[in-house]
Amino acid sequence: MMAISRFRVPGDASGFRMGAEAVVARFRASAGCEDARLVQNLDEPELWAIVSNWADVGSYRRAFNGTDAKLVLVPLLSLAIDEPSAYAEPDAVGENRPRGTLG
Repeated sequence: MMAISRFRVPGDASGFRMGAEAVVARFRASAGCEDARLVQNLDEPELWAIVSNWADVGSYRRAFNGTDAKLVLVPLLSLAIDEPSAYAEPDAVGENRPRGTLG
């Protein structure tokens, strides 16, 4: 499973970068995290992303558990561009139903 959180950071990105690197470090220390990195767009330098790969979606969700995780992850990730961020191989997705639907 892969998670991509994108950000638009106009101007000086030093504060953002410090927070993003803390998120990446926290992800890397989480059980089930296979890789995490901070990347910057080549064509639009204001666009940044945190890209992480996980053993499964449960590992990604558990990375947010605990006060320490919330103090590091939530302040920065709440600034991400509002778009779906979790991806998996098509065969692993199965029937894809939006959250909250029954049946």
